[in-house]
Amino acid sequence: MLDTDTDHHLIASTRVEGTAVYDRYAKKVGTVHAIMIDKVSGQAEYATLLFGGFMGMGARAYPIPWAMLKYDRDLRGYCIDVRREDIEAAPYITLDKADRPHEVPEPAYRHWDQYM
Repeated sequence: MLDTDTDHHLIASTRVEGTAVYDRYAKKVGTVHAIMIDKVSGQAEYATLLFGGFMGMGARAYPIPWAMLKYDRDLRGYCIDVRREDIEAAPYITLDKADRPHEVPEPAYRHWDQYM
């Protein structure tokens, strides 16, 4: 039987949402909340990383450029080559009523430019 998690390079966005995200030290820092896709190009622009909080209360959504996330088969999650402190220092966004962000504030783009 095929391992559906690793035998191909495509994955449904619904399976990515909720996937763990790890920092450069392989420590879990949060989960993917949503993937934001450019309507015209069809390219994934960024993911929102839910970070902090307890049982969903007080968690913050950090927009992370999609290009910074790399899938790690051993961890079965995404890795970002930054420290937890770098994420904590990043601008975060508030989710709208539909539980999806609409626009990323410019400071978030500027913050992550230094890591790309």
